[in-house]
Amino acid sequence: MEETRNLETYGWDEFFASAFAPLAAVGFEAGRVFLQHNRALMLYTAAGELQAETTGRLRFHARGAEDLPAVGDWVAFRRVSEEEKAKIHEILPRRSKFSRRAAGSETAEQIVAANVDTVFLVTGLDHDYNPRRVERYLIMAWESGADPVVVLNKADLIEEVEERRREIELVAPGVPVHALSAKRGVGVEQLTPYVGRGRTVALMGSSGTGKSTITNRLLGAEVQRTQEVRVADARGRHTTTHRELFVLPEGGLVLDTPGMRELQLLVSERGLRETFEEIEGAAAECRFTDCRHEGEPGCAVRAALEEGRLDPERYQNYRKMQAEMRHAATLIDQRKAHDEKARVKRIHRDLKRVYKKRGDDGR
Repeated sequence: MEETRNLETYGWDEFFASAFAPLAAVGFEAGRVFLQHNRALMLYTAAGELQAETTGRLRFHARGAEDLPAVGDWVAFRRVSEEEKAKIHEILPRRSKFSRRAAGSETAEQIVAANVDTVFLVTGLDHDYNPRRVERYLIMAWESGADPVVVLNKADLIEEVEERRREIELVAPGVPVHALSAKRGVGVEQLTPYVGRGRTVALMGSSGTGKSTITNRLLGAEVQRTQEVRVADARGRHTTTHRELFVLPEGGLVLDTPGMRELQLLVSERGLRETFEEIEGAAAECRFTDCRHEGEPGCAVRAALEEGRLDPERYQNYRKMQAEMRHAATLIDQRKAHDEKARVKRIHRDLKRVYKKRGDDGR
């Protein structure tokens, strides 16, 4: 077992302490999930690392994966043996939650990381460079409740670094943008102010962008195994195949995640508003509140596009993601209606059984 650490090292503060107080009063201990593999979880606790599983009750009452522990969650547990194992009974309220639609699913939510303070949105300055993809990640970051930071990695591969950095600053107004070369160790020091003691940073981005190399640089050791990206098409394999929360020497925490080839959005009104602030602002000036920006009189969005005050490509991406979210919202409503209908049927079925039993007993 590793040496005992103070819970504050792992991000514990008054927010979690207040939520945990009633559970502490009845004998629970607190821990933070730092690794997940199927049902097996690993926890950071005040006394060291523990292997844990969720109780059957917690799994039974879960509406989906969003109601089960994810990496970064704080949980309440009880020890079940002297073999450094535990049972997780409750999940403490999440301060932030980085979610996406599960790959291949129409409505299921997949929690990528919980209780993250800052999200490093990592993109490569090689063939991976894509401002439209950055916009998609920004929507998820703003919706999560964490603060986004865009990291442009592989700055050693091109000469137009400042040009691309300025382009991303226009795509992400108000968001810090840092260019660096993790492989060469140049510029990584720009990231250290975000990772203080007890602060949690998560790295998000597609495969081959160098997230694991950045993690290794922050850790000061080759903890995460990395692979060379195939030069022919600049596409990397999934070097990270699971999510794991690492404690930095200075006391902060960093979460590396597998690359996401498919990033399906959940409904995220705040994320859309924050990411496309100038488009939403123009839309608020339209004559009609239900303006579709397709030729209606007094459309401020069309006027801004014609005058060059809005980027046409950015606007098209906005419309695309807006439609994607509307479709997701429709599917979620249909799923809720289906689940409610099934719930009512179960209640009626159970009541019939009760009445039948009473009749058989002559009551």
